[in-house]
Amino acid sequence: MSYFGNVDKIKYEGRTSTNPLAFKHYNPEQVILGKTMREHLRFAVAYWHSYTYNGSDPFGAGTMLRGYDKFTGMDLAKARVEANFELLNILDADYFCFHDRDIAPEGATLQETNKNLDEIVALIQSNMKATGKKLLWNTANMFTNPRFVHGAATTSNADVYAYAAAQVKKALEHGKELGGQNYVFWGGREGYESLLNTDMGLELDNLARFLHMAVDYAKEIGFDAQFLIEPKPKEPSKHQYDFDAATSLSFLQKYDLLKHFKLNIEANHATLAGHTFEHELHVSRINGALGSIDANQGDVLLGWDTDEFPTDLYSTTLAMYEILQNEGGIGRGGVNFDAKVRRQSFEPIDVVYGHIAGMDSFARGLVVAAKLLEDRALVNVIDNKYASFQSGIGADIVAGKANFKSLEAYALQNNPIVNKSGNLELVRSIVNQYLLNA
Repeated sequence: MSYFGNVDKIKYEGRTSTNPLAFKHYNPEQVILGKTMREHLRFAVAYWHSYTYNGSDPFGAGTMLRGYDKFTGMDLAKARVEANFELLNILDADYFCFHDRDIAPEGATLQETNKNLDEIVALIQSNMKATGKKLLWNTANMFTNPRFVHGAATTSNADVYAYAAAQVKKALEHGKELGGQNYVFWGGREGYESLLNTDMGLELDNLARFLHMAVDYAKEIGFDAQFLIEPKPKEPSKHQYDFDAATSLSFLQKYDLLKHFKLNIEANHATLAGHTFEHELHVSRINGALGSIDANQGDVLLGWDTDEFPTDLYSTTLAMYEILQNEGGIGRGGVNFDAKVRRQSFEPIDVVYGHIAGMDSFARGLVVAAKLLEDRALVNVIDNKYASFQSGIGADIVAGKANFKSLEAYALQNNPIVNKSGNLELVRSIVNQYLLNA
C-alpha cells in the first residue's frame, strides 16, 4: 500500500525546474569542499512530525488525512513503519529519528510496552536491512504520559525516576540493536514552574546521576553512539534546565559529563531562547560540542515552538557556515527535519513538499556558505576588525605575555585610540550578494 500517492523518487532537476516534485538545489552527488551534498547534510526524517502528528492545536481537532488512520494499536504502528520507509525512499533520504512512543503504543504495564517496542523494532530492523536506511538517533519520550507531571530525571517522585531509567535503558538497547549513530536526551519536562516548591539543587544532581548511569550502561552493552543534549528554554516548563547551549555546556562541565556529550541544536529552540540559530551553533562549535541539528524554523510573531519546515535561506546559509567550520562538519550527526506541515496542509503529499522545501533550503545554504568560506568574504572582514591583536600590545595580550602593569604602562603613553568600523551593513550586503549569485 502507498501512503503518499505512489510518488516516484524525487530527483534533482536544477534551478529552472518547475516540477513541484523535484529538487531545485539539492543534488546529492554534487561535491562541495571535497564532500558530496549527501555527506555534508545527512538528511533525516522525524518520525513524530511526519507520521504521528494529526494536525490538532489547542483550538481544534486534527486535520491530517493519512492512509493508516483506519488502523489502531499495533496495526497502526506497523503501518507507520511502512510509511516511514516509503517516505525515505521518495526523498532519497538516508536517515530517520524517533521517540520510543512514536513507534509503538504503551501497554497496561511496562512489560507490555516493552513487548510492543520489541516487535516494532524488529520490523524496523528488517526494513533497514532491505533498504539500507539508517537510524540517525532515537530517544525516549518522557514528557507525554501524566506520570511525568513533575519531570523524569528531575522528578520529585523516586518511583517515576526509576521508571524513566527503565525506559531509557530499553531505548539504549534498541539504539544499539538498530545501529543508531546518536542518542538524544531532550528534557521535555526537566524544568520547573516556580522555585517556591522546587529543590533545584537536588533536581540537577539527580539529572546528572541519571545521565552518568546512561553513559555507564551504554558502555556496558557496547552502544557507542554519540550522546546528545538538545537545549530548549521553555514550553512545556516555564524554565527548563537545558535552557540554551551555554546553559547546557555549563551543566555538563559542572557534572563531569562534557567528555560524554555534545549538543543537538534546534533552530526553533534557539529563537525561543532569544538567540539566533547560528548563535547556538557557534557557541556549540567553539566549545567543541556541536554534534547534530534539528532543522526547522519558528514564527517570530508567535512565542511557541511552531516547528515549520525551514525555508529561510539567510538562516540556512548562516547555519551551514557554522557547520562547515566545525571540525568534521556535521560528523556523526545530521540534519533532522524536526518540522511539521501546517494544519491547513493536510494531504499526504504536503509532507513530501515540506521535505523538498527544507532539503533545497539547506542545499542552497550549503553552496552559499561554502563559497563565502572559499572566498574568505567574511573572514577578511573579521581579520581586519581584530587586526590590533596581531601585533604589538595586542599580540602580547593574545600570547599571555601581558599583565595589568604592562598594560597600564602602555596606556600611560597616551597614544591616540583609533577604532575601526565594524562595517556591519557591508557584511550583511556581502551575504545578500552571495545568496543571490553563488
